[in-house]
Amino acid sequence: MDMDYLLTVMLSSLSSASVLLIAALGLAVVFGLMGVINLAHSEFIMMGAYTALTLTRLGIPYVLTIPLAVIFTMLIGAIIERLIVSRLYGRMFDTMLATWGLSMVILQLAVVIFGTATPSVNLPNFNFTIGQYNLAGYPVLLIGVAACLLAFTYFLLTKTTYGMKARASIQSPEMAQSIGIDSRKVNTLTFSIGCGLAGFAGAVLLPIVPATPSMGMAFAVKSFLAVVVAGPVALSGTALTALGLGGGASVTASFLTSVAGEIFFFIITALLLWRYPLGISAKWRRKL
Repeated sequence: MDMDYLLTVMLSSLSSASVLLIAALGLAVVFGLMGVINLAHSEFIMMGAYTALTLTRLGIPYVLTIPLAVIFTMLIGAIIERLIVSRLYGRMFDTMLATWGLSMVILQLAVVIFGTATPSVNLPNFNFTIGQYNLAGYPVLLIGVAACLLAFTYFLLTKTTYGMKARASIQSPEMAQSIGIDSRKVNTLTFSIGCGLAGFAGAVLLPIVPATPSMGMAFAVKSFLAVVVAGPVALSGTALTALGLGGGASVTASFLTSVAGEIFFFIITALLLWRYPLGISAKWRRKL
C-alpha cells in the first residue's frame, strides 16, 4: 500500500482524535472533578465560536480572540454555577435536567441574536501535500494544540495549589472545609474552567467548523460518550478514548465510508460500555 496514503490517513486520524479531545476536555474536567454532567457543554462551545467570530469581524486578530473567548465563557460559567449548579450538587439527574433546559435557552438566544446563517470571515487555513495527496494544514496543527491543552490541564490539576484544593473539595468536602478550603469558590472556579475549555474548543475549531447556533451538537454526543467510556480517570481516560474512538472512526472512514466510521464509533462505544459499565479507567490506580 502507498506509504504516502498511510501517512495521510495517520495524520488525518490523529487530527480527528485531537478535535474530539479538544471538544471533550471541558466536559471531562467538570464530570471528573465535580461529578456534574453539563448538558449545556455544546452551547458553551458555540459561545466560544461566536465570541471569536464577533471579535474577528471587529478587527481583532483571530489569535487574540481565542483567550478572550475563554475568559467570556469562564465568566458565564461562573455565573451559571453560582445561580444554578451550586444548588444541585449530589443530584446528578436534577443537574442534567437543569443544564439541558439551560442549553435550550442559550440555543434560542443565539438564534435570535445571530440568526441561523454563518457570516463569512477570513480565518487561518493552509494546505500541504504528502506525495500526491493534499491535506488541510489547520486540522493537523490541532494535534499539537490538543497535546498542549492536555498537558496544561494536567499540570493545572496536579501540580498547582488550585488543583490540590479542587480534588480535595470533591473527594472529601468536609475535610477540605475543616482545613480552610472554601469549597464553594473552588467548585465555582472548576466549573468555570470546564466552560472556558469548551469556549476554547469553539474558538480554536472555528476555522474548520462554521459558527452556527447548533454547531456544538456536532461534538456534544461524541464528547459525552467519550467521557462516559473513559470513566472516573477524567484526563487520562478521555485522552485514551478520544484517540481510540475518534482516531479509529477516522481510519475506518478513510478506508471505507464516513457512514462506516460513524458506525464504528457507536458500536465500539456500546461494546466498551457493555464490557466496562463504570468506564475503562474504573480500576486504574491513577485518579486523574
